Amino acid sequence: MRVFRIIIITVTIAFIFISCSGKENVRPEVFVPEKEYTRAVGQIEDKEYEEARKTLIEVKNRDLTKKYAPLAQLKIADSYIREEEPELAIAEYQKFIDTYPDHQYAVYAQYQTAMAYFNQIEGPERGYSGAAKALVEFEKLKQGYPRNPYRETIDIRIQQCRDTIAAYEFLVGEFYFKKGSYRAAADRLQYLMLNYPDYGKEADALYYLGISFKRLGQEENAVKYFKRLIEKYPGSGLTRNARKEFAGLN
Repeated sequence: MRVFRIIIITVTIAFIFISCSGKENVRPEVFVPEKEYTRAVGQIEDKEYEEARKTLIEVKNRDLTKKYAPLAQLKIADSYIREEEPELAIAEYQKFIDTYPDHQYAVYAQYQTAMAYFNQIEGPERGYSGAAKALVEFEKLKQGYPRNPYRETIDIRIQQCRDTIAAYEFLVGEFYFKKGSYRAAADRLQYLMLNYPDYGKEADALYYLGISFKRLGQEENAVKYFKRLIEKYPGSGLTRNARKEFAGLN
């Protein structure tokens, strides 16, 4: 019986020793932000967007150095662009700007926000909203980051946005004019002339304004716009009609 007890005790001690030795040899896995960030970038390249975002969120939460957390936030936004989810991308870029306003890539996030809206422009009728929002974001970029590397591109994009918005305003004014809603047409076209004086169809807008005010019985305004059309666009096909309308008023 005594021998049996000795054997039991010996086996128990040996088991405890082996268990403790095994625990000492197991080392906790070290989280390396750079490694995980690189892995997420590869996942995005492989179009594994959901998995990439899970990895990037983990980098954001566990990066004690705070070096890769901002980059992870930016890549989350980029992943939505790659996945053709612009609204989600815009929200993530804005989150980056709000959290890291002084980061070197804040200008990139602002540019991408503007471009996400800009790429939604499909023409005057369907692109007004995207153009208006893109214009606001491009102006933010231009004013907030005057030394940004996109300066030449921004001016071109801003003009394209303005042209799209102006074309939309003209289409609406023209619609009201042809419908016979001359007050609404005049209001819309005056807004167009005031805010987008460089619009390409200025001659048409001037003619519609002249006719609209004539129909409204506001001859002074009608004369003003007919005269401007005749003086500024003497070779326009609308000028002949404008002269007749102008002569009738006098």
